[in-house]
Amino acid sequence: MQRAALFRGGDAQMAAGDLGELLVPYMPTIRVPKSGDRVYKTECAFSYDSPDSEGGLYVCMNTFLGFGREHIERHYRKTGQCVYLHLKRHVREKVPGASGGALPKRRNAKLFLDLEISSDLNSDDFEYEDEAKLVIFPDHYEISLPNIEELPALVTIACDALLSAKSPYRKQEPDSWEEELQASKHAKTLVQLDNGVRIPPSGWKCSRCDLRENLWLNLSDGSVLCGKWFFDGSGGNGHAMEHYRETGYPLAVKLGTITPDGADVYSFDEEEPVLDPHIAKHLAHFGIDMLQMQVTENGLRDNDIKPRVSEWEVIQEAGVKLKPMYGPGYTGMKNLGNSCYLNAVMQAIFSIPEFQRAYVGNLPRIFDYSPLDPTQDFNTQMAKLGHGLLSGQYSKPPMKSELIEQVMKEEHKPQHNGISPRMFKAFISKGHPEFSSNRQQDAQEFFLHLINLVERNPVGSENPSDVFRFLVEERTQCCQSRKVRYTERVDYIMQLPVAMEAATNKDELIAYELKRREAEAARRPLPELVRAKIPFSACLQAFSEPSNVEDFWSSALQAKSAGVKTSRFASFPEYLVVQIKKFTFGLDWIPKKLDVSIDMPDFLDISHLRARGLQPGEEELPDIAPPIVIPDDPKALDIDESSVMQLAEMGFPLEACRKAVYYTGNLGAEVAFNWIIAHMEEPDFAEPLVIPAFGEVASSGAAALGAVGLDNQPPEEMVAIIISMGFQRNLAIQALKATNNNLERALEWIFSHPDPDEESDPALDTMDMENNANANILAETGSEGPRIKDGPGRYELFGFISHMGTSTMSGHYVCHLRKEGRWVIYNDLRVCASERPPKDLGYIYFYHRIPS
Repeated sequence: MQRAALFRGGDAQMAAGDLGELLVPYMPTIRVPKSGDRVYKTECAFSYDSPDSEGGLYVCMNTFLGFGREHIERHYRKTGQCVYLHLKRHVREKVPGASGGALPKRRNAKLFLDLEISSDLNSDDFEYEDEAKLVIFPDHYEISLPNIEELPALVTIACDALLSAKSPYRKQEPDSWEEELQASKHAKTLVQLDNGVRIPPSGWKCSRCDLRENLWLNLSDGSVLCGKWFFDGSGGNGHAMEHYRETGYPLAVKLGTITPDGADVYSFDEEEPVLDPHIAKHLAHFGIDMLQMQVTENGLRDNDIKPRVSEWEVIQEAGVKLKPMYGPGYTGMKNLGNSCYLNAVMQAIFSIPEFQRAYVGNLPRIFDYSPLDPTQDFNTQMAKLGHGLLSGQYSKPPMKSELIEQVMKEEHKPQHNGISPRMFKAFISKGHPEFSSNRQQDAQEFFLHLINLVERNPVGSENPSDVFRFLVEERTQCCQSRKVRYTERVDYIMQLPVAMEAATNKDELIAYELKRREAEAARRPLPELVRAKIPFSACLQAFSEPSNVEDFWSSALQAKSAGVKTSRFASFPEYLVVQIKKFTFGLDWIPKKLDVSIDMPDFLDISHLRARGLQPGEEELPDIAPPIVIPDDPKALDIDESSVMQLAEMGFPLEACRKAVYYTGNLGAEVAFNWIIAHMEEPDFAEPLVIPAFGEVASSGAAALGAVGLDNQPPEEMVAIIISMGFQRNLAIQALKATNNNLERALEWIFSHPDPDEESDPALDTMDMENNANANILAETGSEGPRIKDGPGRYELFGFISHMGTSTMSGHYVCHLRKEGRWVIYNDLRVCASERPPKDLGYIYFYHRIPS
């Protein structure tokens, strides 16, 4: 106990021999981080505590996982690890005229290279000190660092390696979102020439050549020059780099990337993309107002328009003084670089009580039963995120004294409010070619990706994603024989087409388009935007109308014929998610967005869309399969481009859509969609289609269509093909297993076994549930069907996600949610009471069923 008294609190000094003796029992548990080890020294694995937090962060010297004060005891009890490195950042306001005060003055100390620093901390009003010490559990012995002479060499090396370790989110790929940008060393002291240069809102051109794309604005003298040449022939002539070599002006911003949230900045001197904390001031020097700028694809602004109609201004409610909101449920999320789509979706998800109960309500159990590495567990990361958003722990209002100080002076001591979802994004996007990148993504596609993960990682007896699931009845009719087929499938989103032909202001739109073209030709400012006004009733009517079935094969005629398909709700979900299909493709195949205003209702009744099943007088199409034609040369197989485009419009990568259509034998977008859902987690999901040689197809058999499941489980693509012909899932699996996954023989087996064994193999059922948890397949009837929460079709709006920009590849997302009787806007870290919720400009809407 004498030793404990000496060490507790770290105040007493001990001889080198005493320190060595104390650490001897723990030496086998202390590791030196090696290449490939991830060191989590900036964030707790179970919470959003960091070295900035009051209790600091404890990093395990064996696993290199970080834990806040509330969770360190859990890790110690679970693993028996005793030695931790405690990291703490101290921040204080400088005393005017003082030279540093009590804390040692280490401005921009490199103790934690990857610890995020608030921009306020770079000002002259604050200073900080990073502190590190070893802590030995369970008695909390503390050894202050650096203590090189007293500590054993292994411990010193391990501490030094841990402190200098790079962020665990860094990757080698240049386009990865995890490649964290650092503030440029030139940003604070950048020289800007007072040469009177003003940059126009459009019409940019390289000052040394005729290029109008890939243009960079030098932030020192305002020169507009082209970027470097790329291997594929795109890019520029490198005039921006030439200019730097001639002048030494280091920073440039890419024109067309400037938004209210930032811009792409490159440092020629540092030879890498960088952050410019003063970008707004640097752009204002040349007459550029960031709030008026939008990301564009071609270097031209989408709209040179007045703030009152700009999509960016209206959706973000700019120009209106919004009251900040604090407390449980009002926590913002940091934008990690084009991660606003994730922020918006997760804010909406955790506003739903079923998700709150599943993850936050079960938080102690989830944390207690999490694996040894909780950073790689989906439910742990969901519970962590939910607690971060809902606890109020990271959304605290400033104290009264600080409010007064805030009024008296522009800069105030920074509030460490909001959470940074780096760990969550790193896990949920792992292995996904799109979400793991630094590019903007489609919020609807991410929503489905999240639901897929929720389905595959059950957290209890009731899956929270059940609230979104519903059955769609699809009625397909042969136009020539008038016979019909009814099938059901599972869905999670109601996709509502935009009925452009029903616009109520067509004359204004025509006049605006003429003026816009004239202005573009003359290089004049564009006229004030006129947005198409579409009645919601017209969109709902377009959803309910029959659509043509491409390449329809009629079993009644046993030949291709014209067919139409109508969709209805076989069940209504507890929560109805409505996507407005604003994104489409132009004639040049470039994705674009329809800029429309739709009068979305607060109360929605879709009871009239309830499915009715086979009606009296209707005759069903016979259950005859179309002939399967395998070409001698698979490379000669045509790919149905219409199906490819249908899938691409849903937000899936184009190459993935082509593979889906090819591997499902051109049987339509619906069957190909099932293939996409089954394969979207694969590393080569978005890689170009490589058609195998005929010998490979013949030798691999079923593997040509997709990966064979565990224990010879039939490929999901083959199952989906048989189901799409009207057969039940169990029968399809039974037939394929009986014929060694030969599709043609499986169909013959089905017709020769009209009354198959009703009892299914329990092991097969178990594996089927595991491999198809998200049930994105045609649903069979009976007790083995997907879980649904059917009820009345009357709903009330409680949230919507809006997108600003020209396509899913660019722009910004924000979320509006109705809480405690009022609307609240969630714009990344900024959470405020909404004054003018732009319900007519949303992209994804969330409705809750009204109880009967």
